[in-house]
Amino acid sequence: QVQLVESGGGLVQAGGSLRLSCAASGRTYSNYAMGWFRQAPGKEREVVAAISRTGGRIYYADSVKGRFTISRDNAKNTVYLQMNSLKPEDTAIYYCAASPITGTRAAQYDYWGQGTQVTVSS
Repeated sequence: QVQLVESGGGLVQAGGSLRLSCAASGRTYSNYAMGWFRQAPGKEREVVAAISRTGGRIYYADSVKGRFTISRDNAKNTVYLQMNSLKPEDTAIYYCAASPITGTRAAQYDYWGQGTQVTVSS
């Protein structure tokens, strides 16, 4: 089992920044690829960014490229999502997730956090 706890969400004005953190505990965190997903009301859950176990491979959704940065610190069992130039359409619940393989499909991820709300006002 891997337990994931997100933090760092909140309310921010358009153009602002937030940094999400996801702390992992349980099984060896460094054995897992990590992903950030989001789900807005009435919409499907979508991948935002994903990072391989060592951080050597990174994926971003087109909608966040150039604005968001995913990173991980295996010594601290934590993955981060730095979000800059936020837009109202970024408003969603953001989830971190762990997978034995690097991927962008939610079905590939075995463990999920409880989510943190990000609200961007115009």
